[in-house]
Amino acid sequence: MTPVTADATNTPLRDKVLAVINLIRPAVQADGGDIELVDIQPDGQVSIRFHGACIGCPSSHMTLQHGIERSLREKVPEVTKVVPVV
Repeated sequence: MTPVTADATNTPLRDKVLAVINLIRPAVQADGGDIELVDIQPDGQVSIRFHGACIGCPSSHMTLQHGIERSLREKVPEVTKVVPVV
């Protein structure tokens, strides 16, 4: 799956976000799921898509807020929010 960004000029931001997602990905994959970077808005909002076991999992909201969003905001200050998309 090839991640897509809203604007080719935020390639460095895209690379930073992908690096953090790639750190998180093995833990998510160990539970049968995966994460896809869908978009990065100019205001720093990151859109991700869950795959596999993450779809419909009651813990996916906690994973998003306490795992993915927290890690992204700590390591990539430009990120303001992380939202899931279907």
